[in-house]
Order: sequence, then C-alpha cells, then structure tokens
Amino acid sequence: MTSEELLQKVRKIEIKTRGLSRNIFAGEYHSQYKGRGMAFSEVREYQPGDDVRAIDWNVTARMNRPYIKVYEEERELTVMLLVDVSGSRNFGTVSQFKRDMMAEVAATLAFSTIENNDKVGVIFFSDRVEKFIPPKKGKSHVLHIIRELLSFEPEHPGTDIDAALQFLTNAQKRRCTAFLISDFITSLRLSPQGRGTVDPIVIASRKHDLSAIQIYDRRDAELPDVGLLKVRDPETGARVWTDTSLSSVRTAYAQAWRDRQAALETLYTRTGMNHVSVRTDEDYVKALMKLFRN
Repeated sequence: MTSEELLQKVRKIEIKTRGLSRNIFAGEYHSQYKGRGMAFSEVREYQPGDDVRAIDWNVTARMNRPYIKVYEEERELTVMLLVDVSGSRNFGTVSQFKRDMMAEVAATLAFSTIENNDKVGVIFFSDRVEKFIPPKKGKSHVLHIIRELLSFEPEHPGTDIDAALQFLTNAQKRRCTAFLISDFITSLRLSPQGRGTVDPIVIASRKHDLSAIQIYDRRDAELPDVGLLKVRDPETGARVWTDTSLSSVRTAYAQAWRDRQAALETLYTRTGMNHVSVRTDEDYVKALMKLFRN
C-alpha cells in the first residue's frame, strides 16, 4: 500500500467511524463507561437524608452548623484496545477481510473515547506483543492509531492472547476499560478450577473492565461444498488437501467451530466478561450497541 493509498483509507475510516462515534455511540459510551474514582468538589450545608459519614467536621466546627463534603465522579478514563494482528486476520470471503473490520471497530471505539475526553492506547499482539501505543488524548493520536491499524505488519503470524493480557496487566497499573478484539481462532482456555493457577484473563478481568469483541468470517464457521481444496493455515503455514464434497468433513468442521464457541462462552461466564461476536458480512454497529448496553 502506497502512502497516498494509506492516507485515503485513513480518511475514509475517519469519516465513517467518527460519525458513528459522535452520532450513535457517544451517549452509550458516556453512560456505560463512567469514571471509577470520586474527586472532591465542594462543601455544602447538611440536608436531611445526607450521609452523616460525609460531614466535614472542621467546617462544621467553624460554622456552628453541619456541613458535608460533596464529591463528583472523575470522568476521565483510560481505554485500551488489544488488537489481534496474527495471520488469521488476513482472511475474508464475503465483503471484507477480518483485519478491515477489526480496524473499523477499533477506530470507532477510539473516536468514542476522545469524544468523551478520555485517553486511548493500543496493544498489537500476535504470539507476542508486537507494538504498544501508550494511551493519550486527541484527534492526531487517534489518526496515528488508525494508520497503524491499517498498515501495521507483524513479525510473527501466531496468536497468544495470554501474552497480550499479561502485558496489559503489567503496563496499566490503574483500572482501565479494555476491549479485546480478535477472531479467537486460537481459543483461550482456563485452567481447571481448584488447581491454584490464576490465568492471565482472570487477572486482567478482575483488575480491569475487560470486554471481548470477536470478528469472524462465515467460512470460519462452515465449509462450502466446492469439492477438493488445498487449504493453508495462515498462522502455522501448514497445508492440507480437504474434500469439501464430503458431508462428514463439513460436519466435523462446523462442530469444531461450535466447540470453540462453547469454550468461549464458558470462559465469558467464569470471568464475567461482556462480549459480542460479529461476522464480516454483518453490521458491527448493532454488535457494539449491544456491548455498550450490556
């Protein structure tokens, strides 16, 4: 991709996702992802029904009548986007590649963040953390993120979500809102309960507000009947001939997908994570609205 083509794609995504974040998501984002801390605002005279624990005894003593401290919510958040850049994102059979939808979803979340004057950062990961963009505010920062989303090429094709979650836990000392964007072809698995092992996703979901956004293609879930195919695993490079005309092959492929999805549902339940799945030929707006409202 030339620099001119990249700028055109950046501009196209900016126009689309910024409009979505302003007109559709900003209100949902603001109401659902609120600041977690409380900052002192003022003191005012005590009123019946106020919490007596909020009484400011120093001011009360000076004024000879009770006053309380008033706190307001700290609005500023840090939002982290964990974006899967492994080889399997370079796949798409209907309207676009998974990587294109991942870029749009991440850009929409980034613009929603700065519309509310919050900070946003990105972790690009394959089977290791490939790149870390520290959280900042501002349009120029988001445009830098979009350029990276569109042009970044990883050094490794594999996937290790645990590595990204460990990095998030170590890099973000304070609680943040984090979105894990992946196709989850390499499934996350929890250690058996009672073994004394604490998985990175458990630690991350306890420390942060962690949500999962699965981007997948129709052919990740089912094979078409198109005869003999030579297929290649984009993460390992392995190649194999597959006879898609056999119903047993198509059934086994679909069942493997259902098993992975069931394992993910178990993981979401045990960690309490919000999550949505959206296919590359579907409208991700509805999926993000659902995620915000959950």
